Amino acid sequence: MNVTNDMSIFTLVSGASLPVQVVMLILLLTSLVSWWYIFIKVFSLKAANENVDQFEAQFWSGGDLNELYERITAGRKTPQGMASIFQAGLKEFIRYKQQKDTEVSDVMEATRRAMRAAYNRELDYLDSHLPFLASVGSVSPYIGLFGTVWGIMNAFRGLSNVAQATLSQVAPGIAEALVATAIGLFAAIPAVIAYNRFAAGVDRLSVRYESFIEEFTNILQRRA
Repeated sequence: MNVTNDMSIFTLVSGASLPVQVVMLILLLTSLVSWWYIFIKVFSLKAANENVDQFEAQFWSGGDLNELYERITAGRKTPQGMASIFQAGLKEFIRYKQQKDTEVSDVMEATRRAMRAAYNRELDYLDSHLPFLASVGSVSPYIGLFGTVWGIMNAFRGLSNVAQATLSQVAPGIAEALVATAIGLFAAIPAVIAYNRFAAGVDRLSVRYESFIEEFTNILQRRA
């Protein structure tokens, strides 16, 4: 038998023991799901940044804030990002201002709470799928290592009945086991890179949201 011909990836995977194959299958499915989430986050963060740029251009253009509020409220799409924070804050501000004998501090406190609630909802949306990517990045190598250890144990168990072990007898079993580690790294590395990049993007957006809340609060306080 030509051992070299039997060392292809397909042969190693198909010849691995059942537990190792299960580990490989779990890692492959995990990798596919993480790549799906990566593509979703790329487009969602890109859209979130574009929405912020668009809204800031409208907000700081010097137009009437009530008209901007009406345009956002009358739109078919639900406001997202900074527009959602703006809508929540101004809506609460108008509602409290219509009440008689309301202190300015109470109006501003209620407005800030409304904007903070909207801010938290937006961050929850931006953070979606990030915990999964973090888990894949941290756990996948260990799952692959488990498959490797199991495969190596099987390889050495198979040599227990052999009088004289040779490299050609040991190599296939160890190679099968190491494929599990390789697949684990294949799943983990993109997930870690994507998580770090997306987490940094979410942090930048959250800073922009918080800055807007402070600036908008100052504007409403002058109006109050």
